[in-house]
Amino acid sequence: MTPFTTLTSVAVPILRDNVDTDAIIPSREMKSTGRTGLAEGLFAPWRYSDVAARTPDPSFELNMPEARGGQVILGGANFGCGSSREHAVWALVEYGIRCVIAESFAPIFRANCIRNGVLPITLPRADVDALAWQEITVDLPAQTVTAGETTHSFTIEDEPRTMLLEGLDVIDLTLKALPAIEAWTDADRTARPWVYLEKTA
Repeated sequence: MTPFTTLTSVAVPILRDNVDTDAIIPSREMKSTGRTGLAEGLFAPWRYSDVAARTPDPSFELNMPEARGGQVILGGANFGCGSSREHAVWALVEYGIRCVIAESFAPIFRANCIRNGVLPITLPRADVDALAWQEITVDLPAQTVTAGETTHSFTIEDEPRTMLLEGLDVIDLTLKALPAIEAWTDADRTARPWVYLEKTA
């Protein structure tokens, strides 16, 4: 994964509550088992006035000129609810989204974000609303979001913070502890040798 440290971007508001994963990436848009080829289907029900023809709806926020190049989206309460499909985050990543700021997240969607290098930030709804269409700077080491002269602080647990800062997936994170794991195994092998009997042919 690409490490996340700081990011400056326009904050594109999709300020709707209960945005579910089928709105983020409908099942009909998932045409392969891989992580690529999903960006075109991102928010397809809202992004296109004619989905089959891929006709952009100019009223949808991501299609607006001021959203061009935006890497941060804003959401309401319970963002990413519905199914547990990881494709929703894959579609966001392929489109170029690196951060979602919302009032609250569905827990599985939030975990999927962290596992795929997208920073999920929870802020009070009034603060989220105030960021709409502003150029903001997200600073993960400092755990702040700054817009103009206003700075908002957010919290994130140590393990997800490390994963995002260092670009680690869950396997990489486990391997960081390999020396401790090996030391424990060596000590346990001495204390309980019968557990480690070698297999016979």
